[in-house]
Amino acid sequence: MRKVLLILLLFGMTLTCSAWHYVTAPNIKGLQVITGDDFEALPILTLGSGERMTIGFDELSHEYHRFTYQLEPCNPDWTPTEGLFESDWLVGFNNLPIEDYENSLNTTTLYTHYELTFPNRECRPKMSGNYRLHILDEDDEEALTVEFRVVEPLMRVGLSATTNTDLGLNTQYQQVAMTVNYDNLRVTQPAEQIQTIVMQNGREDNMKVNVKPNSVTPQSLKWEYNRELIFDAGNEYHKFEVLDPTHPTMGLASMRWDDDTRTWHAIPVPCEPRRNYLYDVDANGAFIQRNSDNYEINRTSEYVYVHYRLQPARYYDNAQVVVSGRWATEAPENYVMEYDEASQSYNATVMQKLGYYNYQLLLVDMDGTTHPLPEEGSFFETENTYQALVYYKGTGERSWRLVGYQSIRLK
Repeated sequence: MRKVLLILLLFGMTLTCSAWHYVTAPNIKGLQVITGDDFEALPILTLGSGERMTIGFDELSHEYHRFTYQLEPCNPDWTPTEGLFESDWLVGFNNLPIEDYENSLNTTTLYTHYELTFPNRECRPKMSGNYRLHILDEDDEEALTVEFRVVEPLMRVGLSATTNTDLGLNTQYQQVAMTVNYDNLRVTQPAEQIQTIVMQNGREDNMKVNVKPNSVTPQSLKWEYNRELIFDAGNEYHKFEVLDPTHPTMGLASMRWDDDTRTWHAIPVPCEPRRNYLYDVDANGAFIQRNSDNYEINRTSEYVYVHYRLQPARYYDNAQVVVSGRWATEAPENYVMEYDEASQSYNATVMQKLGYYNYQLLLVDMDGTTHPLPEEGSFFETENTYQALVYYKGTGERSWRLVGYQSIRLK
């Protein structure tokens, strides 16, 4: 019965992991996308600014594979944009090879690290909006996909958040307020020409899409004390560092070597029910690969099997418990925690590269919607970031442009 339930749930779990990117090839691990020099930054670039993303991933062998990348424009809901010529949105060429690669050195798990800086001189977007970067193997099969956004700041976006909500004052919720000023853009039918997205910590599984504004004027839109912009506050993310496979570091209970499988295993401190809020500095789901020497990280860092545990826990017979973070880029079923009746705990094992990781445990309903796990709690004091995205399609235009972006941190 539990296997049947798992299969049913996975059909609705495409957004459960709060990553923006996803890996489809089983031999690809360790996908990391860093915007500029800030590992916490979301993959949102400003048009014409010279900002860059560094995309790195590992193929689990020392054999060279010819990977190519193709850019694709998308609508705000990530469906492919139709009716455009490639010359409308692309400067340069598509279907280019990734030429920067190197074999791992002195690692138990053999891999080849591939890296791409984007945009670059050979390929860059010339319009704002949503984009997918498809990375294909030598058989033109998709190995992984990177999703990012390009903004041209033509509308002013105001964003704020408060713990004083229509559902209570200083309870388990946080309320977002927003204003959008059109400035010099012509908007005659806001409901048809403007789309909005509001996110919490960059997550797409609980984002608010096209919430109806409270106020509409000839020059602006306003959302104030709008019940649809109330978020569960949740709790601070869990975190750990695994920098050296030979000994435990921050957030780890132990490290061990398995002679039979010749693999390293990291055991984070088990998660226990959090009945009260306790402030902790975290990165809201972000991560960065690194090792204890912080030298030649890309090719000298080991892979370890990380064993996540929630204990004690009750069994949820109509939902699934999942491990979530921006590093969770593989198939959703890889992050589903299995319940062990003997220990009354939920457990999941994930292969990860050495580094610093943030994660949270979420409850996924049968329809795929996510909620804070009751054992984790939801507290108004939680330090969350909120992001607002504003899209615009002018009269006669064929695509949605991203014309406004704002991000704030509720402290």
